[in-house]
Amino acid sequence: MGQETMGKKEKEKKKQKNKRDKEEKREERKLNNNKGKGLDSMMAYVDEDGNISSTPPDPRKKREVNLENIQMGAAKREPIDPSELIRTGVVTFFNEAKGYGFITDLKSQQNVFVHVNQLSEAVTEKDKVTFEIEMGPKGASAVSVKKEKK
Repeated sequence: MGQETMGKKEKEKKKQKNKRDKEEKREERKLNNNKGKGLDSMMAYVDEDGNISSTPPDPRKKREVNLENIQMGAAKREPIDPSELIRTGVVTFFNEAKGYGFITDLKSQQNVFVHVNQLSEAVTEKDKVTFEIEMGPKGASAVSVKKEKK
């Protein structure tokens, strides 16, 4: 009955090691304690370039900032000219059975997906069309597609 198995000895060694590690960490925390330090050691400053620094900024480099010039959030966009939204292109592929195809934008040479629901009238390959681009979950797609009058 007095005989211990290897498993029990291993567990006891591991338990003692964990106890020593915990004591060492406690001592280390005591040595690195930040209590009692002054306010100056905890201060952080922002320099003229907006970087965080431990030294106070030079008052001679101070400049006035107009509050209206501070931009919060995303940049404001210029209003888009409605004529730029309408594009022209050529139908390069259209599968009537499946109800989709592709239009090549004449300005950017970009291929744009088009679905049959976005057509105002039936189109075939090599038809010139006008359309608008709308970003969908899978990329750009053409909407409001109309055949150009000849």
